Amino acid sequence: MKFLDLARVYIRSGGGGAGCVSFRREKFIEYGGPDGGDGGRGGDVWAEAVQGLNTLIDFRYQQHFFAKSGQHGMGSQMTGKSGDDIVLKVPVGTEILEEDEETVIADLTEPGQRVLLARGGNGGWGNLHFKTSTNRAPRNANPGQPGVERTIWLRLKLIADAGLVGLPNAGKSTFLAAVSNARPKIADYPFTTLHPNLGVVGVDGREFVMADIPGLIEGASEGRGIGDRFLGHVERCAVLLHLVDGTSEDVAADARTILTELTAYSPVLMSKPRITALNKIDALDDDTIAERRAALEAEIGETVHLMSGVARQGVTEVLRALWTGIAPTRQTEDDEPDTPWQP
Repeated sequence: MKFLDLARVYIRSGGGGAGCVSFRREKFIEYGGPDGGDGGRGGDVWAEAVQGLNTLIDFRYQQHFFAKSGQHGMGSQMTGKSGDDIVLKVPVGTEILEEDEETVIADLTEPGQRVLLARGGNGGWGNLHFKTSTNRAPRNANPGQPGVERTIWLRLKLIADAGLVGLPNAGKSTFLAAVSNARPKIADYPFTTLHPNLGVVGVDGREFVMADIPGLIEGASEGRGIGDRFLGHVERCAVLLHLVDGTSEDVAADARTILTELTAYSPVLMSKPRITALNKIDALDDDTIAERRAALEAEIGETVHLMSGVARQGVTEVLRALWTGIAPTRQTEDDEPDTPWQP
């Protein structure tokens, strides 16, 4: 299934039915008077977050959603049938935006959450409502209210506990494949990952969801590369795992590039708890590992973990460090407090 995380849709609620102009006519009943019924109410347009969806691909092939209009009123004081509602089924984690792509209408982060996007028009009154002591036979009725028509954007932000960030070919997909059943594409050229991947990771009997996004490059916040398009998918993560390619000649510059792009994209993203790991240590000797680890720690001012996704060295320690950052978000009132966050 193709991954799609942004879609524009056109919605319109149903218009209300018109009121009816009718008069009661029965044998032996003189001057029966008005008996026109009201018009039915138009259908609403709703959005609902449902489980089992992880892409907006359905909205690529259908962009127009129109609710049914209400039926007109009828004689004998019969009200018209109300129009059926229409519900847009979206994945959990979908943001609904105005046409300007900036104003947030709703953020659906829980299964079953619903939001009203367009209210249907009310039905018009029949001529029965206009009967007065001086106007015994009104011949006017209200038209129904028109529906609401608008354009909205759907933007999916995957809900994951941990997010992977790093330069292209830093080993993010390899790491995800090593610790989960996810099978992302892995190759020895940049930008192998073209869309986010999710995997369920287990450590010490606990499970959490990890998201892998395409690699970032310098200038990503200005539109270079493709990674900045998917940074929204790690905005909801409790902790970030920053992988640095240990075979690079300047690991400090690589880390600085990623941190600069995270800051430029969102200060909130930059302020998230972050684990930094020097990857691919299986291809380095001990002296080189120590030298590059020291350079990286001097650059970021934090402890750097050593690991190799291919050889699975140090992977468990990194996962445990990630869980330390995730655990506070999983606590309930009955849970015992876990150890405090430590990078």
